[in-house]
Amino acid sequence: METSTERPGGRRVVVTGATGNVGTGVVRALAADPETGSVLGLARRRPRLDIAKVAWDTVDLSREDSEERLTGLLDGADAVVHLAWRFQPTHDPVTTWRSNVLGSQRVFRAVERSGVPALVHASSVGAYSPGPKHEPGVDEQWPTDGWPDAAYCREKAYLERVLDAYELRNPQIRVVRMRPGFLFKETAAPEQRRIFAGRHVPGALIRPDLLPFVPDLEGLRFQVLHTDDAAEAYRLAVVRDVRGPFNLAADPVLDAHRLAELLDARTVRVPRALVRTALATAWRAHAVPASPHLFDAVLRLPVLDSTRAHEELGWRPTRTAEDALRAFLRGVREGRGEDTAPLAGRKTG
Repeated sequence: METSTERPGGRRVVVTGATGNVGTGVVRALAADPETGSVLGLARRRPRLDIAKVAWDTVDLSREDSEERLTGLLDGADAVVHLAWRFQPTHDPVTTWRSNVLGSQRVFRAVERSGVPALVHASSVGAYSPGPKHEPGVDEQWPTDGWPDAAYCREKAYLERVLDAYELRNPQIRVVRMRPGFLFKETAAPEQRRIFAGRHVPGALIRPDLLPFVPDLEGLRFQVLHTDDAAEAYRLAVVRDVRGPFNLAADPVLDAHRLAELLDARTVRVPRALVRTALATAWRAHAVPASPHLFDAVLRLPVLDSTRAHEELGWRPTRTAEDALRAFLRGVREGRGEDTAPLAGRKTG
């Protein structure tokens, strides 16, 4: 495939949400690319990371006045990778809507106003409508209506509709939508533990010998990908002349039995309603941040077919799904992180 048009001295890329799980991987992948001259990483809080060719600036996309500032920051960019996303607070969907949906639309308009020729947007498997759990999985033509009861899926699906109209209005902009499965790496594990299990669950307790069993739930079948492999796919989407959506996932598809093997535990068949009721009770009591609506969505997510990414993007994961999950477990237990506000490495609190 041909390389995208770039300026003398190298391509200039702007990355929003550059300090999170995917963002730190993407800025490093782009910085290592010899044809990329500079990367501007944007986040709400400036990190203490020193990466060659990467400069940092701050912007809060939830603010109405951020669009004008963002337009200036994007001036002269060859591509924008939009990763910024807030998972919390799940009890306040208006707050996440303002950041995720309205903030994303500010990015899209700024790309248009600044004349940036390429936009790579972080969508998700969560944008897909419920679908089959068996392999080979659904391709990129599967409906993207999400699971409407879960804010995360609702927001991702809404932005798919926004981009449908955006592409029609702006055929001169090369729009790419990345739809990965669950993304894990060691240094992001503390953040993910805080997002889904809460700040006060000690990471040291999440270890195989303390897990009596893995619940075998109907619908518990999902795909995992190492974040660094996803970052490479984003890099390829920037440098190659491709458009449209790409599914990203690694083998094997994980279920309760594979998880039990990985954790050296046994499986126990548990009614889905029982687990959901317990989770809903804990969520309403603010004991856990993960909502029961997201639990419902996860059990309905389809299995993805990543053939298009393999053939048109030239991408293949270098790690298995089990490798990615092992990295996550190491990170949770050891509290490793990075020098960014989202990825701060703390075992508890």
